[in-house]
Amino acid sequence: MTALLITVDTELSAALHLQGVALEENVRRSIWAEARGQAVGIGWQMQLLDRHGLKGVFFLDPLPALIHGVDFLKPIVGEIVRRGHEVQLHIHTEWLAWVKDSPVDGRQGRNIGDFTLADQILLLGLAKHLLEEAGAPPITAFRAGNFGANDDTLRALAAIDILWDSSVNPAYLGRECGIVADREQIAAVPTHGVIELPVSGIIDRPGGFRPAQICAMSAAEMRAGLNHAAREGHDAFVVVTHSFEMLSRDRQRLNGAVMARFEALCRTAGRMPQVRGAGFHDLSPAIADAPARGLTRVPASRLRTGLRVAQQVLATWHYERRLVPA
Repeated sequence: MTALLITVDTELSAALHLQGVALEENVRRSIWAEARGQAVGIGWQMQLLDRHGLKGVFFLDPLPALIHGVDFLKPIVGEIVRRGHEVQLHIHTEWLAWVKDSPVDGRQGRNIGDFTLADQILLLGLAKHLLEEAGAPPITAFRAGNFGANDDTLRALAAIDILWDSSVNPAYLGRECGIVADREQIAAVPTHGVIELPVSGIIDRPGGFRPAQICAMSAAEMRAGLNHAAREGHDAFVVVTHSFEMLSRDRQRLNGAVMARFEALCRTAGRMPQVRGAGFHDLSPAIADAPARGLTRVPASRLRTGLRVAQQVLATWHYERRLVPA
């Protein structure tokens, strides 16, 4: 049985904050993803997950609470928990630029991996406390904003008793992600006192990797990747999306193409008896101790990749460049 973890990076927009957008408007556009009278953020996502018997993992960034106070997090955390989904820890350290009483004496960095081990322990421990203060059950998993972690991040997580990390995305290794990891890693592995469960994906061209992110992968690619993982008996298949990903980049309009992909994933997974929706609380740490089994990703298909590229072009015209009225 393959555990499907549909993970949602749930965060306010630092760009909107920089533009002077008020907290309430930022929450409305970034968390609930409201545009033109419709909401397609975490509430809409949970509705679809519920309909198909699946579970969401909402990696929530609490760092803006250092500016706005913790109260804005409480209804977000409360709704996720009330509906039986999972709150876990996310962090975007660029918010430190606006914090008056900095917990790290004014030091700044775009990514958590830009900080020393001591600073990372402090920042991650504080962020964990903020989420739990807002009503989240004990935090057990983490993903770095921008996938911008390094090996010290894993050491810091171990120091504050967070067991799981999902900051390794092979598409970001050697770039934002400074964790030393094998690009071919598929299964969970123990490292630096935590268990690393990487983002899943497919081979979209010889030597290539396409992450299992809703906005990056077509419905056919996602279906192929999940089916392949289930046939091979992967312990987990980790999908990524964002709270605002169903909107256009300017967060002014719905993006029907991405919405359709999310719906297709939920519909497909809900019909697969060999797949179960899961969170990190549902995983056994023992999966990281299993002997290597030569797991693979679904092989490249020129047809599948070509169709996705064509779909992306059309979707960009329709929902981003506004060449076709939406």
